[in-house]
This record gives sequence, C-alpha cells and structure tokens, in this order.
Amino acid sequence: MSADGTWLVVGLGNPGPKYAGNRHNVGAMVVDELASRGSTSLTTHKARALAATMRIGTLPGGAPGPRAVLGVPLSYMNESGGPVKALMSFFSVEPDHLVVVHDELDIPAGDVRLKQGGGEGGHNGLRSISSSLGTKDYIRVRVGIGRPPGRMDAADFVLRDFSATERKELPFLLGDAADAAEMVVTHGLLAAQQRFHSPV
Repeated sequence: MSADGTWLVVGLGNPGPKYAGNRHNVGAMVVDELASRGSTSLTTHKARALAATMRIGTLPGGAPGPRAVLGVPLSYMNESGGPVKALMSFFSVEPDHLVVVHDELDIPAGDVRLKQGGGEGGHNGLRSISSSLGTKDYIRVRVGIGRPPGRMDAADFVLRDFSATERKELPFLLGDAADAAEMVVTHGLLAAQQRFHSPV
C-alpha cells in the first residue's frame, strides 16, 4: 500500500428519504459523520454519487491527515459499483486506497470490523463493487447490525429503520466506524484492526 495518493471512503446505502434511516444505510451515515467532522458537506458529482474532498483524520504529530474523497453512490445498493468505479477514475484512486463502509449481518450489532479483500457475504453492494472493479482487494469497514430476530427475512431486516433502542446506541456505532475509517487512512489497516478487533 503506497503512502501517498488520494483515498476514497465510500458509504453504501439506498438513495432517498424513504431509506435514509434503514440499517442498510449505515455506511452512508458513517460517511455523513466523517463529512461533519471535516466541516464539509457532500454535493452531487457527475459520477452518480454525492462526494466531498477533505483531509481525513490527523497524522501523528498533529498534521492534517491524507487527502480523501468521501462518496455515497446515488444508485441503489445493488448498482453501487458503477458510481464507485467512476469516482475512482475521476479522482485517480487505486483499489488499495478504497475504503467501503457497509452494514454487516454477520457481526453483532454495535461492533466494527475491518478487512481487506475476501468474499462479499451476500452483500449486494459489495458484489456490485467487486464486479465493476474486477477485484475484491479493497478495504471494508464492516458495521455490525446483527441478525434479524426470529424468522424475519434478512432483506426485510436491513430495509427497516433502526429500532428505538438501537437508535440510542447509533451515535456511538457511527462514531466508532468513522474512527475506524479514519485510522485506516492515517495509520494503516493493521493498526486499525489491532485497535478495533482487540477485546475492550
């Protein structure tokens, strides 16, 4: 992984107010949190996405962190790959500088995990990105939403809003996931994994 070069941090979700509070949109919520930390706001980009450029995080010693583009595709989740590829092309971002933030059923609600490459775990947004890029070798910030209760279908579960109880915890989860994305960019994947995967 080269130290220089622009980073792209993409938050996955579905567009429009109907989906804004869904569990499936937690990736987009994390990118909004990063934008607010950088006192910037996402605006419409020709790549069929919302985008903003900023310095992300703080380097050791207090200098502003690396240049990064924040992005949220304006396509539906299962077509995320096109806008992500277009943003990468426009801003000259390599796959090893792509960080995708997404919801993850296989991780307990409230936990954040990081990995590079590997399978998509049935996540349509990741599947679309891997297909468009022709590689799975990008970094994922996996935001745990837990498994649906009882016999509820997973698709119904992810397209429902966070429950009242979950919403109380949501600011902490978004903060952790934003911290994780920042740390990947400023300190590297391994350091971020050691911090977020170790038992608290």
